Amino acid sequence: MNDNSLKFLEKYLNNAAPTGYEWEGQKLWMDYLKPYVDEFITDTYGTAVGIINPEANFKVVIEGHADEISWYVNYITDEGLIYVIRNGGSDHQIATSKRVNIHTKDGVVKGVFGWPAIHTRDKSKEETPKIENICIDVGCSTKEEVEKLGVHVGCVITYPDEFFILNNDKFVCRGLDNRMGGFMIAEVARMLKENKVDLPFGLYITNSVQEEIGLRGAEMISNTIKPNVAIVTDVCHDTTTPMIDKKKEGLTKIGAGPVISYAPAVQNKLREMLIDTAEKHKIPFQRLAASRMTGTDTDAFAYSNGGVASALISLPLRYMHTTVEMVHRDDVENVIKLIYNSLLEIKSGDTFSYFD
Repeated sequence: MNDNSLKFLEKYLNNAAPTGYEWEGQKLWMDYLKPYVDEFITDTYGTAVGIINPEANFKVVIEGHADEISWYVNYITDEGLIYVIRNGGSDHQIATSKRVNIHTKDGVVKGVFGWPAIHTRDKSKEETPKIENICIDVGCSTKEEVEKLGVHVGCVITYPDEFFILNNDKFVCRGLDNRMGGFMIAEVARMLKENKVDLPFGLYITNSVQEEIGLRGAEMISNTIKPNVAIVTDVCHDTTTPMIDKKKEGLTKIGAGPVISYAPAVQNKLREMLIDTAEKHKIPFQRLAASRMTGTDTDAFAYSNGGVASALISLPLRYMHTTVEMVHRDDVENVIKLIYNSLLEIKSGDTFSYFD
């Protein structure tokens, strides 16, 4: 990464990109990527793809997803309070006392998730925050007053928390899951251009939408691109923080390198190529096993088009689906290096077949 990379990352993260509303972030991403690709394609729901060598028949995807979790306005009370439903896996337990941005046709309306003062709560049967009892206050006393602000059922709600660096090498922000993926694949494209790499295949740098509600953007774009190979990057949990059971979640931690996954959707020969590449270039890496599915866009690519050789490289992250998601700069750089060097190992026509 360089200074310009970090400036883009901060701008990209600070822009809201909730699921279903990713296009402004996609425009920022495409503008940054433009010098490094030959052309772009986009689809109806907002997935953006930068292409190198678009005429090539053999197609390789490197992919991240562009959307962040958020809320929807679900119900406005007569007293002007707003109840919500999730747009993706938003965490009700971290909502209380958070500031919010409600996105309307007329711009952002500020609000707060209120919560009863500690003095007023019954300590013997204290309620915890849940979707049924958290609500947003926008400073209004009637439903009509709220609606005059442009707020209505269906308005999307995001947190305003912005990017900062903690202790010199930890990146902190909401939405690192998974706009770090979009950032890292853009950096791979930059390195390919700056190093004048002539790839023997078409490379599709893909920033998919709607991952947080079921891998839907990847499902759509995989059928458009029809790739031969897909290398997906997303985030996984740092399991060294409190209240995480390593016997259940495994052991992965920030600062220890990219995480390479084992799962039915992960094509074994492609995964082993990633591992060989990491070892060849002395890139530290960790391993993670998934039982039935990875829960990432890897699954969507793997099971599309009659089967696409797919693998997953994850960025370890602390405090997923909160406003203080945290990753280590060294891991970010090593994911970029691993994807870049792995692309140099792929030959046009590679099938990764178990029977060759």
